[in-house]
Amino acid sequence: MATAEATQPAIVWFGRDLRLTDHPALHAAVRSGRPLICIYIKEAFQSVSLSPGAASNWWLHHSLKAHSRELARLGATLHLLSGEASVLLPHLVRKFNVAELFWNQTEIPWIDERDRHLAHRLIEMGCQPRVFRSTTLTQLDTIRNKQGDPFRVFSAFWRAAQPTLGHERALPAPETLRVHDEQPEGEDLDSWNLCPAEPNWAAGFGAAWKPGERNALARLAEFTSEDLGRYPEERDRPDLDTTSRLSPCLAHGELSARTVWQACLEAEVNGVSARAIEKFQAELGWRDFAYYLFRHFGDLRNENFNAKFDNFPWREDSAAFRSWTRGETGFPIVDAGMRQLWQTGWMHNRVRMITASFLVKHLGIHWQQGMRWFEDTLVDADTLVNAASWQWVAGSGADAAPYFRIFNPLAQAEKFDPRGTYVRRYVPEHAQGFGAYPDEIIDLKERRNWALEAFKSLPS
Repeated sequence: MATAEATQPAIVWFGRDLRLTDHPALHAAVRSGRPLICIYIKEAFQSVSLSPGAASNWWLHHSLKAHSRELARLGATLHLLSGEASVLLPHLVRKFNVAELFWNQTEIPWIDERDRHLAHRLIEMGCQPRVFRSTTLTQLDTIRNKQGDPFRVFSAFWRAAQPTLGHERALPAPETLRVHDEQPEGEDLDSWNLCPAEPNWAAGFGAAWKPGERNALARLAEFTSEDLGRYPEERDRPDLDTTSRLSPCLAHGELSARTVWQACLEAEVNGVSARAIEKFQAELGWRDFAYYLFRHFGDLRNENFNAKFDNFPWREDSAAFRSWTRGETGFPIVDAGMRQLWQTGWMHNRVRMITASFLVKHLGIHWQQGMRWFEDTLVDADTLVNAASWQWVAGSGADAAPYFRIFNPLAQAEKFDPRGTYVRRYVPEHAQGFGAYPDEIIDLKERRNWALEAFKSLPS
């Protein structure tokens, strides 16, 4: 119920949190009693590497459509704007005499730093910024070792973090929204050209994915009731399709990590084993750890976590890189993964490790090239998690010991795709003996020896 003091409007600024459930900023805005203005800003980042990739943009288009429908169901309109938030938001505050501006921080250091400057400017204008935590499970600043220093190893970080988790319940979605009489004029989503046209390389995405919060919640319920119990035994099997496939929903904020965590706790009550739940929850922990590393150790997109890798003798090989991106290396499990990525905008996590290891340790190509390719082609691209994961595979990242581990793609296929089901799905010409499947582009043993020698050359 609005009070006399709550007649001035408030803005709810949505970003990578396109949901109604467990949305702290939206929840607080509704409780303020103020009439609301809901906006989303497509920002033009100065660095191309920080802009959403093409596949991620496809997901964003459909997620924004779904979120707009959900807000409309509650009586509100999501206004789409493009430009710099630091310019657009003060303009809106001034134009509509906005009293409070609500948003969830991203936990991306350079964006949150920008938003701190924005908050100071809003205060100077007489508008109160209301900023909330929503992206991670953990309080990134408070998890420290006994010496007060940030952890450098995931297992130690996760042991220290877990006792702090599970106490806060996910916030319910609002049942209705009170909107301001005056609203800004937004842009048309189709004018943003987030989806490819000619050629439409995302034609197969629609069969694989259904973006939007409603579908994300349905997928979460299906996973926790049907597949979570087998997660420890089947999570590394790309042929079985029993992983959660929730990563795009988390990356775009259609689900909060807290909602996923709470669903796991409910699954345990319903009989899913604690072992299975803990194994899956550790994946949420790794996601938090990636954000944690950026918070405490700098920009790991551009700097090696382990500085001795600054001297690693990376190779320049554009032909090999092209073969890798196209799934034409002659190694079936690698090619299957890269073609799954092309066709669906996603790749099974075990195969991500295999394909990444092949690129950096067999082909000797810098992990940053792989990172950028994944960010352009993954619907679940997450700037921080992607970088931390690539550094882990390369050996330069946190918790990457033994850094000289080299996945053999033939042995990995035999172990994790034992009947060849996954390879047959994406590389049928190899499995069925038709067409021209490419020869192996490298000698595995020769390149493995090269990689081991390269590791030995690093300073101790």
